[in-house]
Amino acid sequence: MSTPVLTAVAWPYANGPRHIGHVSGIGVPSDVFARYQRMVGNRVLMVSGSDEHGTPILVQADKEGLTPRQTADKYHRVVAEDLRGLGVTYDLYTRTTTGNHAHVVQEIFLALYRNGYVVPKQTTGAISPSTGRTLPDRYIEGTCPICGYDGARGDQCDNCGNQLDAAELINPRSRINGEKPRFVETEHLFLDLPAFTESLGKWLATKTDWRPNVLNFTRNLVDDMRPRPITRDLDWGVKIPLDGWRDQPLKRFYVWFDAVIGYFSASVEWARRSGDPDAWQAWWNDPAAQLVHFMGKDNITFHAQIWPALLLGHNGQGDKGGEPGPYGVLNLPTEIASSEFLTMSGSKFSTSRGTVIYLHDFLRDFGPDTLRYFISAAGPETQDVDFTWDEFVRRVNFELANEWGNLVNRAVSMAHKNNGAVPRPARPREVDERLKEQARAAFDTVGGHLARSRFRAGVNEAMRVVSAANKYLSDQEPWKLKDDPERRDTVLHTALQVVSDANTLLTPFLPHSAQKVHEALGGTGVWAAQPELREVEDLDVPGQVNPILTGDYGAEQARWESRPIEVGRPLAKPTPLFRKLDPELAETGPEWAPIQT
Repeated sequence: MSTPVLTAVAWPYANGPRHIGHVSGIGVPSDVFARYQRMVGNRVLMVSGSDEHGTPILVQADKEGLTPRQTADKYHRVVAEDLRGLGVTYDLYTRTTTGNHAHVVQEIFLALYRNGYVVPKQTTGAISPSTGRTLPDRYIEGTCPICGYDGARGDQCDNCGNQLDAAELINPRSRINGEKPRFVETEHLFLDLPAFTESLGKWLATKTDWRPNVLNFTRNLVDDMRPRPITRDLDWGVKIPLDGWRDQPLKRFYVWFDAVIGYFSASVEWARRSGDPDAWQAWWNDPAAQLVHFMGKDNITFHAQIWPALLLGHNGQGDKGGEPGPYGVLNLPTEIASSEFLTMSGSKFSTSRGTVIYLHDFLRDFGPDTLRYFISAAGPETQDVDFTWDEFVRRVNFELANEWGNLVNRAVSMAHKNNGAVPRPARPREVDERLKEQARAAFDTVGGHLARSRFRAGVNEAMRVVSAANKYLSDQEPWKLKDDPERRDTVLHTALQVVSDANTLLTPFLPHSAQKVHEALGGTGVWAAQPELREVEDLDVPGQVNPILTGDYGAEQARWESRPIEVGRPLAKPTPLFRKLDPELAETGPEWAPIQT
């Protein structure tokens, strides 16, 4: 029976191009998961978009002499193009500057407000002395007053996990220009987080099967919950739909508040564009649906605490009770699939610090599947991982080129040379059946890992089949069987069958090369679909055109099963699946990201 599976991907910020550290936590893991779920026949809705509000957009706009809207337009397109190149199969990749998003955010807010989970409060706001602009809490850093960590943010300390207020930091400084913020009194609306202590605590207590890194972080989230501001003093963002607030030129929703609601607003936009405006309900109102969120570890708080609290408040299920909002009872996340950081020489990828490998540079020179494989096989799934060119070259040359690419090339080339088509087997031996059984059994093993977002274990099991097939060819030596064509054809048929199965197992990880292998085996049509970048008119703002990512994924042929290869299907001479990289790259890096000595 088909299960509705929402793949909800953290929204990249649209103030510049993205680097490979970003997609190690969102782009690759989420797409591997979504592709697998489609292949097993589940109803997948994969949504995300560009996060375009808040001070960082204003800062970048000033740097480039653009308006905030021009800046958002520019980088939304850049990010969307890069994600398309990576092959991330969004049903909808949209943006937070749509009319639909603003409306949904305001409706969610009003439900929270009516149920008593939003309170006005006088507070201290941080102002940049040089610009007069509000500084978001995440753009202020200093020493944590609780654990002494020098590098805590104004909203939380990543070292001890405690929620903070920017004014509490010791020696606070702006991450934008290093100046000391000026703190002023202002009124804001706050999410009453303490009013979710019991309800959120009970929900978190049921999540015993989450990744250990997420569980360890979330255990203490309900111990010290304080009201959290959901509005800011700035003029770029979603307006506040309350009397006394809606007409204030410098009051907008805090960017974190509107961004997390994007998972739901994007689902609503997708449904409206599909021709069935209520189609989103299959994922958000059906208790049987699975909602899996993908992000980096710095976003766990927002997805395991803040976003569930907003949903509980909208549903009237917080500690104060209440009535369900206009969207009915919305589902809470099923799983928080958070990755750790991909680093460079122990430092977090950072554009400002110059430790960065931009995604578009990487895709241009090395293609998408090499990066997808590296992140899947060696990425920061449960702990920080240092990216090195040495390890990247080793993985590409010895695993993708020598193991997988070589297997495909050997098997198809020999069958093409001797038969011109998929040969007919005769009297298979135990060794042949044992290899085919190993490949068939891998569907349950690899699939079990992917269903639980264990991508490293999944790709390793798939590559175990590849290694076994290579050993089989080396042991059986079909090139020496000219005088025994029946045995030769049986060996080649066995090898081609396992190549076909291994290609299916690797399709979620390597969709671009999977299409090539499908064609090398004589297949036609789309095996692994790819996303498309389309220009569409905003549903609610006449004249506004938005680039979106979407695609027709239902027409692809890839299914999570072993299919018998067709005897007699014509085979062409294959071309190399992966080109080997120059070993010198491991020592120097490319010119656009040289190794620092």
